[in-house]
Amino acid sequence: MFKKIKLKIGKENAQRELKVAVLGNPNSGKSTLFNALTGLNQQTGNYPGVTVEKHSGDALIHDDKTGDNIYVTYLDLPGTYSIYPKTLDEEVCFKVMCDDTNEDHPDAAIIVADASNLRRSLFLATQIIDLRIPCIFVMNMMDIARVRGVHIDTSELSKFLGVPVVAANARKHHGVDEIKQLLAHGLTPPQKDFIDINQFVPAQVMEPSQKMFPKKSPYGVYQLVNNEAGIEHFEILPTQKIDIKKLIKASGFDKHRIQSQETIARYKAINEIVKECVKIDEEEKRKSLSSRIDAILTHKVWGYLIFLGVLFVIFQSIFLIAKYPMDGIEFFFVKLSELGNDTLPKGELSALLINGILAGLSGIVVFVPQIALLFAFIAILEDTGYMARVSFLMDRLMRPLGLNGRSVIPLMSGMACAVPAIMGARTISNWKERMITIMVTPLMSCSARLPVYTLLISLVIPSTHNYGFFNMQGLVLMGMYLIGFLAALAAAFVMKSILKSREKSHFIMELPLYHIPKFSTIGLTIYQKVRMFLFDAGKVIIAISIILWFMASHAPKGTLPAIETAYQSTDSTKKYNPQQLETRVSSAKLKASYAGMAGKWIEPVIKPLGFDWKIGIALITSFAAREAFVGTMATLYSADSKDNTQSIREKMAAATNRETGGPEYTAAVGFSLMLFYAFAMQCMSTLAVVYRETKSIKWPIIQFLYMGAMAYLASLIVFQVFK
Repeated sequence: MFKKIKLKIGKENAQRELKVAVLGNPNSGKSTLFNALTGLNQQTGNYPGVTVEKHSGDALIHDDKTGDNIYVTYLDLPGTYSIYPKTLDEEVCFKVMCDDTNEDHPDAAIIVADASNLRRSLFLATQIIDLRIPCIFVMNMMDIARVRGVHIDTSELSKFLGVPVVAANARKHHGVDEIKQLLAHGLTPPQKDFIDINQFVPAQVMEPSQKMFPKKSPYGVYQLVNNEAGIEHFEILPTQKIDIKKLIKASGFDKHRIQSQETIARYKAINEIVKECVKIDEEEKRKSLSSRIDAILTHKVWGYLIFLGVLFVIFQSIFLIAKYPMDGIEFFFVKLSELGNDTLPKGELSALLINGILAGLSGIVVFVPQIALLFAFIAILEDTGYMARVSFLMDRLMRPLGLNGRSVIPLMSGMACAVPAIMGARTISNWKERMITIMVTPLMSCSARLPVYTLLISLVIPSTHNYGFFNMQGLVLMGMYLIGFLAALAAAFVMKSILKSREKSHFIMELPLYHIPKFSTIGLTIYQKVRMFLFDAGKVIIAISIILWFMASHAPKGTLPAIETAYQSTDSTKKYNPQQLETRVSSAKLKASYAGMAGKWIEPVIKPLGFDWKIGIALITSFAAREAFVGTMATLYSADSKDNTQSIREKMAAATNRETGGPEYTAAVGFSLMLFYAFAMQCMSTLAVVYRETKSIKWPIIQFLYMGAMAYLASLIVFQVFK
């Protein structure tokens, strides 16, 4: 065991610095190892010029031999099967690993492999070895490999590869200290090539190119020549670019043939290594728990029913479990508002604080328990390996609609947020399927819609409507998510006929092994997502709340005093008691305010949908962020009523329709509004990322128009039929 030494993270405490890339196949446990190496000291951004997420983390490691402290920056590269760039993710890997002028080019690499499927992982590993980058080959999930009857001779494998090999289980931090010590002691570049690339590439190309780049390995030079488009991203002289292109043209360089030959040769050598180093107990493999579970979860009938059951449990839990902390948060904000009213001096500043900022803030924070639960369930599904089964299962359903199994991950991720989900579509190499996925993903009900759904459901579906474990509110919420999913499939089917492409599509995936969820990782995910909800969306909502408070509290000069004078007449004081009079005055002032004027202006357009002018204002503010609906309603109803002893739900439930005399939020209005939010494109961030991903303004415009038309038509039909 290595001695544990607590070190304060900081370059000033280190004698050396090291930049390390962590890379590997998807589902190899790469990000789990990255989390184990860095802890919470992580940053997230985008790679320059692309929308691929960039995760980096810092840590100090201690060299037991020299006593030095080394400041290590780890870079978690996107999961990839090779460095041949076919998708944006793989292009990032190619640039970082092959271009030594890239700002993220590492001093060393940690190649993470799924120990239960060594053959697949070795392809990428041997490519990195041939780039002559100092590296460690980490065989992760060794415990699961043993369960599946896979036994690996680590020392023999290290001899074949010419690099250190570590057997690890990143979830339990097994092998992590050994990796740190190997990095601390210093790694040397591999001394031999795994395969000789010169046997496939014409000498008239390789020899002059090698002279141009004498510091590069032969395989590094080949990768630069092979990826002509990639040359544009390398900092090489314009004359060198011209010379390389001339060499390619003169030699009849066939990149596809050479790549095919290299792949065959590489796998031939890998097969020999696996034969020598890996022993598989077929009986153990056949009896493995994963295989038995897969027979049920990926069944062509039971698989779909189980998936629906999982969704049912998720949405039931969101209402049942979150109810208690939500009630507590509502109570806290009501009491805080009462305290503010009782202690703060009356005036504009106090009104802004209580009816603007505090009302808007309550509309955000109250939904944190439900947001946290949703992200927790999604993280658990991904961490256990079940989400990959959903992709495999849904491929059968998706293919006739113009999609494939790779589209499932963006679509399911869309339940959290459409922005990273659309960015996730970059892993789809087929242009047509990628475009369809991008265009329909916003129809999936995201976490931003969750506060809107839960607020409206609580207004139109009483919480007392339970049938044993079946909570009607949870069933309706599940129905809203299923409506979004079915709408996405229907839109995909239509777009399949509109978008034209001759490119063939293939979907090949290996199912990862099942894991017990690592709850520290899930906790970190929940923390990051809730923090993003509170601070990213929260900033927008608070800003909107302040603007709305001003608009709802101010009117053209002389208007508000005139209303007060009108209601001070003898007739008014006789007709209404003081409480009723105060309510009438507040309501009249709100209608006459700038906010009321804006709402009245758009009311004729939305009235056929059952929406009043207050909802109209919320629809407009929701284009900044869908969650703003709740904050907007909280601000408007706070301005409309001086009663701060009620929560926003209670105020909306008590609202009366002046025309009918009944509740403002009937079932027809509630479902009409939910369907509008289910279909409408009310997210500027999503439109911006669609523009960045497609490099054309045409696609976000089309997306905005077709989703808006769907929303209006669906709401119109529902309200007119059920009113």
